[in-house]
Amino acid sequence: MRALSGVVPVLALATVVAAPARAAGRTLPVGTVLPVTFETTVSSATSRPEEKVLAKLREAVRVGDATLPAGSELRGHVISVRRPGKVKGRAALSLAFTELAVGNKTYAIATRRISLLAPPQHGKDAKIIGGGAGAGAIVGAIVDGKEGAAKGALVGAGAGTGVVLTTRGRDVSIPAGSRWRLRLVRPLVVD
Repeated sequence: MRALSGVVPVLALATVVAAPARAAGRTLPVGTVLPVTFETTVSSATSRPEEKVLAKLREAVRVGDATLPAGSELRGHVISVRRPGKVKGRAALSLAFTELAVGNKTYAIATRRISLLAPPQHGKDAKIIGGGAGAGAIVGAIVDGKEGAAKGALVGAGAGTGVVLTTRGRDVSIPAGSRWRLRLVRPLVVD
């Protein structure tokens, strides 16, 4: 009986040591890339904060003994949205994924936030105003010579400025079907 009592603690210790080793083999580390295809469209023109966002893994992800099958669903939400301004202020959109559904199991995940910012419109606005001034100068010159060109340029620039003041900048969006590569910012243990 004494010989068996020494074996039980050794077996228990072996079980305790083996459990973390198995968990480490089923862990997707920070930085693991998740190739996804968006299932929903997200846009600075139509989306609102807290709106749900869905994507699916487009291929299996394998790290060690951990495998996430293709088709697993990522669920997230829009964090912030800013519409573009009429004169200044660029469109912006940010979102994050917080859940991963694999079969009938759901895991809490943390991925890098996706943040989009529309390009600046300054050059485009200047071209619209300059184009209006140029067109006005040509029409003014035809109608009234040199003096008409100056007046026409002012009128045309005013018209171009009016267009800029009434037109919003470009929105940003991620259409359904878009392919992205997300990265984990926390390890994920799968079973």
